[in-house]
Amino acid sequence: MAKIEVYSSAHCPYCVMAKQLLERKGVVYKEIRVDKDASKRQEMMKKSRQRTVPQIFINDEAVGGYTDLLALERSQRLDSLLAQS
Repeated sequence: MAKIEVYSSAHCPYCVMAKQLLERKGVVYKEIRVDKDASKRQEMMKKSRQRTVPQIFINDEAVGGYTDLLALERSQRLDSLLAQS
């Protein structure tokens, strides 16, 4: 199973939708709340070079945000990424 990290904040609808998509896929992910710890936002920005949430990583590779995750799902490439370990 893939290692999945989701950098998110509490009041972000795109974060909620990204997590829901991953939950529908039945995968386990680690949520990292950037609104609770400013150092986590800095960590996210360093890893992704992005300021906005969500930022999603699969096996330490930046996927992007919710719309990027959804595009992977619609192109039928998400399942193969999630199956990699």
